[in-house]
Amino acid sequence: MSGKNATETLYADAAGIARAARIIRDGGIVAVPTETVYGLAARADSDAAVARIYAAKGRPEFNPLIVHVGSMQQAAALAEFSDVADSVARRLWPGPLTLVLPRKANADLAAAVSAGLPTVALRMPAHPVMRALIDEVGLPLAAPSANRSNAISPTAAVHVSTTLDGRIDLILDGGACESGLESTILAIRHDGSCEILRPGPIGWDDLPDLVRAKPTAARVEAPGQLAKHYSPGKPLRLAATAADADEFLIGFGPVKGHFSLSASGDLAEAAGLTYAALHEAAASPLPRIAVAPIPEEGIGIAINDRLRRAAA
Repeated sequence: MSGKNATETLYADAAGIARAARIIRDGGIVAVPTETVYGLAARADSDAAVARIYAAKGRPEFNPLIVHVGSMQQAAALAEFSDVADSVARRLWPGPLTLVLPRKANADLAAAVSAGLPTVALRMPAHPVMRALIDEVGLPLAAPSANRSNAISPTAAVHVSTTLDGRIDLILDGGACESGLESTILAIRHDGSCEILRPGPIGWDDLPDLVRAKPTAARVEAPGQLAKHYSPGKPLRLAATAADADEFLIGFGPVKGHFSLSASGDLAEAAGLTYAALHEAAASPLPRIAVAPIPEEGIGIAINDRLRRAAA
């Protein structure tokens, strides 16, 4: 661990990835870009390494971690895949979708990744840096977002430094994340029914026809379900069409603001900039934040989910 010293940042080229892989194999923790947000990666089979993730983030022990895999073979060694789960995974992996599945009794995983639950959350990322890192390490990687617990998620390397500088071993800088919001989390039950535990870039319309929906779970089974999360550290007002004098206004569409998520009203663009806007608002001298109305449709559902939790 880096202790009180500043955490080194390296470009996510072949040399940087090789260095990160050595650190992770030795039990260290590294911030790495994915297509959603930056993750804080450690080998998923090590109790000590996973404990370092929880300690660095100040993460509650009841909040499970997502395990990132590089292949269906790796995934199948960790969880039970029903026909429904197999169909969903083969259609939508690699990509911004996490599946919560029954954990295999002999899965080579640290106990803490499941936080005492009989399930495990798995994702096969699409980002070339994260995929290369998994390949180089040769093991599945536990990787929650690379920020202090409840803080704004990071979509750039500099965002990681904001809350984790000196607390982790390395930051791999792979530029800005494309999706900008964490993965959709889908729980697939033994009876074939499914629950979206956290909305994200993948919606119900993207899932195969055989997926049967159930109401969203109220209990914490996956990351991102806490009522208060993604906090900018300032009061945040939603559905604002204008700013008060002491507010930093995050605009959308016709509401311009100090920072616009998308002047044209493009929800995909807004998703990619949501956390960047919150980081800029948090750094502003203005003591309060207001956010323009975001349509509750498509990925706007996920944007509003994050904003409501940030405002809680």
